[in-house]
Formats: sequence, structure tokens, C-alpha cells
Amino acid sequence: MMAGVGGGNDFQWCFSQVKGAIDEDVAEGKHILPLKQRKACPTGPTSSRYPCAVSEGALGSIQRSVIEALQGVWEYRCASDIISTVEFNYSGELLATGDKGGRVVIFQREQESKNRLLSRGEYNVYSTFQSHEPEFDYLKSLEIEEKINKIRWLPQQNAAHFLLSANDKTIKLWKISERDKRAEGYNLKDEDGRLRDPFRITTLRVPVLMPMDLMVEASPRRIFANAHTYHINSISVNSDYETYLSADDLRINLWHLEITDRSFNIVDIKPANMEELTEVITAAECHPHQCNVFVYSSSKGTIRLCDMRAAALCDRHSKFFEEPEDPSSRSFFSEIISSISDVKFSHSGRYMMTRDYLSVKVWDLNMENRPVETYQVHEYLRSKLCSLYENDCIFDKFECCWNGSDSAIMTGSYNNFFRMFDRNTRRDITLEASRENSKPRAMLKPRKVCTGGKRKKDEISVDSLDFNKKILHTAWHPKENVIAVAATNNLYIFQDKIN
Repeated sequence: MMAGVGGGNDFQWCFSQVKGAIDEDVAEGKHILPLKQRKACPTGPTSSRYPCAVSEGALGSIQRSVIEALQGVWEYRCASDIISTVEFNYSGELLATGDKGGRVVIFQREQESKNRLLSRGEYNVYSTFQSHEPEFDYLKSLEIEEKINKIRWLPQQNAAHFLLSANDKTIKLWKISERDKRAEGYNLKDEDGRLRDPFRITTLRVPVLMPMDLMVEASPRRIFANAHTYHINSISVNSDYETYLSADDLRINLWHLEITDRSFNIVDIKPANMEELTEVITAAECHPHQCNVFVYSSSKGTIRLCDMRAAALCDRHSKFFEEPEDPSSRSFFSEIISSISDVKFSHSGRYMMTRDYLSVKVWDLNMENRPVETYQVHEYLRSKLCSLYENDCIFDKFECCWNGSDSAIMTGSYNNFFRMFDRNTRRDITLEASRENSKPRAMLKPRKVCTGGKRKKDEISVDSLDFNKKILHTAWHPKENVIAVAATNNLYIFQDKIN
């Protein structure tokens, strides 16, 4: 069940938590405020966290260079904090985020307190580790950034947790485990760890396990590298939990979790002559129940379903999903906005959902010629496509997600707005991830965008939308109405209203 419906079309959602830096002047790789508009100071930066611009003539060229270097370092650090992926594990007790700095932060849900019956367990930091480092490919003179593109959890089989994390070229399997005991009473070591003289040992001791403060360790168990020429955009764990897919712009590989030195190429759309290239792979995912079935989407707005039982190389699809284009609505931007940025199977495996620039579509796997449901995310931007093309926002890749029962879907938009659609009632709502609404259990007020005419009190004009603030990555708890929304360098967690 999705969250209850209050007055009108309002879904009852309330604020739960926000994680991240307090400042919101962080955009994709740049500041929202130009340097000239920042407060000038005559003697240099007053704070290492918020460097300010230098007034004209106040400093010499050397001092000015130092200030510019500090500003550059701060801007780089802010860019590295931008969240690039969000993912709940299978139980929903853990929530992982990856950022542009190559770090993975795992949040664990605390046990619910008996004193706070109306509150659910909060998510607090469980483990933080550096997953990827920046590298350089000397053969191709190509810099490989550390940004985490995708995180996928494996089902928990024992006390430890496992996840896959990927940057542009390399995938790593991480083990996250707890340790609350340590061995003491070694024969060849003193208590401080120094080696003892073996000739002075007269008695033998049996080491014993002593309690210690809980420590969470993250260790890389497998590194899957050197299999992708182009940037990895998707990884997906198969339902057999032994294999997984990784996809880049032109190829999809099948890996076994225990084998790192080879993978099987199952899709290859690279033409013999690259000038004949007409489309690229944008996303891929395994079927949740049938380990032989997977889908991948393309920049042309098409989805191909493949069956690995048919052939070793799935260059011939089993099903081809495409919605016919209306010739009357075709424009210069048609191909760009039809490119699919994300594809997700429903938990039941009966449907799949795709996200293009302006809409979310739900497809029945048994019907290839058109989607069974289409939801407009921000149709009011259609008249702004020219300016969105000029500032490159038209190439933003929005993700989408299902709720646990497949009855509702969620995806992001601009101005830190995110959209939710109830498939049963066909109601929809626009909500905002903002620190202004970050009081505990504060109700989220629906937001509306005014496209023309007289603007009402609670509406925001389409010309006032901030395109530097965007919700690209979202995740929905697999069993409850708890959602995680990444807004640049902040992670917002919301839950449905408990009566």
C-alpha cells in the first residue's frame, strides 16, 4: 500500500531526516552564485569552509593566486560531495550512497524506541569507505574519475553484507562486516604488538577472545576490471545471485561473482564503422525472477528484452518495445528527450518502467507496441527545451523507482522537486526536498508549477525554477513507505504520516 491520501490529491508524507552539508550553494561542478556576487573581503578568506572573493587591488598577485587556489580546492571538494547513487538493501535496514569523490556511505536503521511510538527508526552512519580512486589510462591518455556510478546490494546470506560498486571502468565487490572481539594472549607477541624473543618463552598460552568496541570493516573481496572500453552506466545482480550484468555505451557483459579475470560479452552493438553508430545503450537490468531474461534501453527510446537461452550473444532480441512517434509533434529535440535514462523491472516481474526526459512509462512485458501507462513528470518544460539544450540540462539522466508493492512510482525533477504517481488512483503529487521543511515530522506540502496566466499564492512560476537543483537519484524502501532522495550533496529521508 502506498501512503494514505489526505485532502484532495495530497499524499501524507512527512520529513524524517537530512544528511549532508548545511550549505546548499553546490551545483553539478560549480557554484550557484557567481564568484563576483560573493562577499568581498580585503584581507583574504575569513573561513576555509566559505572562501570569498578578493576585492580589487587589495592583495598582490601572489596572495590572489593563493585565494583562487583555495577557492578551487573548496569548489572541487563540494563537487566531490555530490551524491551520484542511492540504494536500499533487500531488507531496507541499510541505505548506501555513492558520491563523485569515490566514497560509499552506508546508513543503518536504528531500532525503534519504545518511548517514541510515533517515530520509526532513524538512519545513522554505519560505515564510510573509499571505494574508488582517480586513475589514469596511459595508453589512451584518459583520466578515469572516481565517481561512483552505481551501487547494487547482494542478498544477505550471513552476518556480513555485500555490495557491488562501480565507477566508469571498474566494479568492486565489498564485504561489510562487524567485529566486537579481539584475540589476546599471543605467545610470540607482547600486548603492545612487539615480537618476543622465542628463546625467552618458557610457557605456552592459549589466546582468548576479549570484547572490544564494535568496529565495522569494509574490505574489497573482488575487483572486476579491464572489461569495458566505454563508461559503465549500469550494473544489475541476477536472480540466481551468482552472476550480474554490467553495461556500458555499446556492450553488456555477464560476470560470475567468483571470477574476476574474465566475463562473457552478451550484447555488442558496436558497428564495424563507428560513423554508422546511431544509438547507444543507456541502462540494463536483470529480471527479478527469471535469471535468463534481461532488458536494456537505448538512446533512441527503445527497449529490448533478451533471453540468454536463445544464444550466447544476444544480438537478436526476443521482444522490442517502442512507442510510435507522433509525426506532428516531432522537433529538433525529439530524439534527445526520447532517450531513456533508466529502466526498472517491477518487483513482480510483470511490468517494467522507463524514464525519459519528460515522462515515466510503464510497460507490460506482454505488450510491445505501446506502454500501458504514461505519466508526465514536467510537461511544462517542453516550451523551455531550447534553453535547456543550451545549458546542457536536457542531457540530465533522471532515475525512477517502484514502491514495494508496485502500486506507486517515484522520480525526480528540477528545483529539488520529486514526483510520485499512484498507479491505482492515477493521482500524482509534486514534493520538494528542502531544509525549510526539515522540522521533525513536518508535513510536506504539495508544490505546483504555474505555466501561464495568473499565479496562485502557493504556486511557483516555471521561469523561477532552479535548474542547478535537481533530483536525479531516488530510492524507495522495499517494504515500507520510506523514501531516500539525493539533492546534490544532501540526502533527504521521508516517511509516510503515521496517524
